[in-house]
Amino acid sequence: MLKRKIEERKTVMSKKYKIVVFDLDGTLVNSIFDLGNSVNKGLIKIGAEPHPIEKYKRFVGNGREMLLKRAMGNVYYDEEKRKIVKDTFNTEYALHSNDNTEGYKGCAELLNNLKKAGILTAVLSNKPDEYVPEILKKVYPDHIFTEAWGQKPDYKCKPDKESLHTILKIHNITPNECLYVGDSDVDVFTARNAGVDMVGVEWGFRGKDELLQAGAKIVVKNAEEIFRIAVGENE
Repeated sequence: MLKRKIEERKTVMSKKYKIVVFDLDGTLVNSIFDLGNSVNKGLIKIGAEPHPIEKYKRFVGNGREMLLKRAMGNVYYDEEKRKIVKDTFNTEYALHSNDNTEGYKGCAELLNNLKKAGILTAVLSNKPDEYVPEILKKVYPDHIFTEAWGQKPDYKCKPDKESLHTILKIHNITPNECLYVGDSDVDVFTARNAGVDMVGVEWGFRGKDELLQAGAKIVVKNAEEIFRIAVGENE
């Protein structure tokens, strides 16, 4: 088992990829305060106790509906209260999704270096699709992503493989030519389901242990390591 993992790791780190697809929240951007604050405002409206912002690191990752379900607990099943919290989140997040959201150290340079190396970049998030373009425009104004997808109504949330496969198909790229980057077990499972190589980032919301336990073969400490892997400089 260990020998197989070592060989798989060597394979990932010894080839140049045509595209790097990034998760968004916890990978390219630290958005936890704006997400948590928008949900908390809804919880306050229904008389529920708001959560510490740090706790939202365990709530996000599986899309808006699961975020609300985790934050609300059993109250989620009260249709009227669920609607209030959801409507409040939608309104607040549309207005404040960029108040405190910022990029992680080294990621702007990483994106620029990937472009110079001729490697395409894309974003695939479980965040509702309408929020993704404005966040990327604000945080990474000098970079143009080949594709930037949030969760679209016609596609299932990650870890379903369909949206990732669709992005690759649009650009005639095979799964073997794609490197996927994320910060949570959802991202590990997404890559596995799609049959693409994956790199985990330990600076995100979930941390190194979760990534390794989910089966990530490589977890990096900084953005520069991602570039070296993407261009095949680690053999």
